[in-house]
Amino acid sequence: MSNQKKEGAQEAMQKFGRFLSGMVLPNIGAFIAWGLLTALFIPTGWWPNEYLAQVGAPMSKWLIPLLLGYSGGAAIYGHRGGVLGTIATAGVIAGSDIPMFLGAMIMGPLGGWVIKKFDKAIEEQIPTRFEMLVNNFSAGIIGGILAILAFTGIGPVVLAANAVLRAGVEAIVAMGLLPLASIIIEPAKVLFLNNAINHGVLSPLGIQQAEQYGKSMFFLLEANPGPGFGVLLAYWFFGKGMAKDSTPGAMIIHVLGGIHEIYFPYILMKPVLVLAVIAGGMSGVFTLNLLGGGLIAPASPGSILAVLAMTPKGAFLANVADFLVATAVSCAVASIFIKGSHDDGSEESLEAARESMTEMKNRGKDLSADEKKVSGAELKRIVYACDAGMGSSALGAAGLRKKLKKAGYTDISVTNCAIGNIPKDAQLVVSHEKLAERALEDSPQAEHIWVKDFTQNNVYDIVAARLKGEGVETKAAPVQEDTVKEGILTKANVKVGLKSVSKEEAIKAAGELLVKDGYVEQPYIQGMLNREKDITTYIGKGIAIPHGENAVKECVKESGIVVLQYPEGIQFGDDKAYLIIGIAGRGNDHLAILANLATTMDEYSDEQLHELYTTKDPDVLYKVFTKVD
Repeated sequence: MSNQKKEGAQEAMQKFGRFLSGMVLPNIGAFIAWGLLTALFIPTGWWPNEYLAQVGAPMSKWLIPLLLGYSGGAAIYGHRGGVLGTIATAGVIAGSDIPMFLGAMIMGPLGGWVIKKFDKAIEEQIPTRFEMLVNNFSAGIIGGILAILAFTGIGPVVLAANAVLRAGVEAIVAMGLLPLASIIIEPAKVLFLNNAINHGVLSPLGIQQAEQYGKSMFFLLEANPGPGFGVLLAYWFFGKGMAKDSTPGAMIIHVLGGIHEIYFPYILMKPVLVLAVIAGGMSGVFTLNLLGGGLIAPASPGSILAVLAMTPKGAFLANVADFLVATAVSCAVASIFIKGSHDDGSEESLEAARESMTEMKNRGKDLSADEKKVSGAELKRIVYACDAGMGSSALGAAGLRKKLKKAGYTDISVTNCAIGNIPKDAQLVVSHEKLAERALEDSPQAEHIWVKDFTQNNVYDIVAARLKGEGVETKAAPVQEDTVKEGILTKANVKVGLKSVSKEEAIKAAGELLVKDGYVEQPYIQGMLNREKDITTYIGKGIAIPHGENAVKECVKESGIVVLQYPEGIQFGDDKAYLIIGIAGRGNDHLAILANLATTMDEYSDEQLHELYTTKDPDVLYKVFTKVD
């Protein structure tokens, strides 16, 4: 129960952090513009100019808060919510003599929420042809009321709260306790709670401090790449296997690209290393405070290049020392733990850590569906999408298509494709949760369902419930099964009784069979291995379907499938696969066999599946995959 509460709290914090990011990140360009103008032209800047320095003041007073208010309102209710959020934010700005960033983060979402609720309450009561009149006047009247409320009530409360918070922070700084913030910030980064801390607290405080003093340390508490860089250096010096070999690329992405989450799996692989990043973060903040460093505006992303770009005149030494000290201390502490570890740094360990990171990152997201809902009566086209569009998605689509046809829903098209080729008329798109962002970008018009597994999921239940609930007619006409094309799977390519080997060797063996029979070219094998590193092809119930990634799709000459049986199993992470089904798909020729596989997984009992895993007769497997009902 305590673990559930902990995960629930983490999900709530991550949702909050993502919402704050949605307000702040789209407007980082405005922060940078204001920061550069301030760093250049204020009296202590690089080229002091009293005339040009006037440009920056309206940005911090009006422009940035209004942008935050618009983004917050739009996140709740689109453009209309953004307009109301902006009007409400104007009221809170007018009643303040400081940059009202926190006020904007309150009034923006509040404005969007209020107009959303109002529209929903009256949507059935607006007379025909009066929609524009009602919409415009309701926005103006409600916006005006919110602006007055913000000016007279919310603004003063936010100002008072801001004064208390600021006094507390200044007291902490004065007592030299700011380095202790790393005890919270560094673990929070690994748990994907950094956005809630950075954009919700540190950036607003930093902007107000920079407005007054020309720089702020708060911008560097989370953005400093030093602690993570130190851990990666320690793995490079003293790590083993894949953990060591993969660090050079990770260091470049982390330090220059500013993508801090690249180092999170290395800590999750050895959680005690969180002590290293805490020590590095505390040392860096202590150095920063001692030498008087800070930035003029947020460094986003947290690249050393962004840090240097946002460094004001006179703070370069302190900011570079902050980075170097944090790196050195983090590396020294991490080296002690890595050198004394018995872990071999294998690819499996790193992959497991990445899986854990992805799971944590996705907490708080609704991975069953987004806000768009296609009614059962309108649903005509469902598309399964994966990286290459020939294996996992094809299997999932084949299974769902067969179930819908058997249930009598024969008018619904279920197809599969690669992400990047999703048709524009797709109404419902099913994709792996790791590919969620790419799928949304490729088909924003569709409803999306994200799954952890293309075959073991509740997509059919969701679709069937919607169809039945809206009384969609079924047809009792007999369903014609897909024809299995000759030559896609030959008896010679069904191998039984093979000795267990590593996952990589089993995938290579399947690839070599595909090459030998002319289905694919040699580079396809490496594409199969790359695909496995990205997302496992183990699909459950003792079956894996290795296939190439999208980059090697052109290496497929014609559709082909090979079946390798390993009675003692092949280790795929924590699972064992007894059937390795190598796939090369070109067009739709291989889909009938995958439909048979989907049916087998769905309808066979554990005892029947065990027979397939242990039979010594290849004909038994061949008939299962090539049967036509």
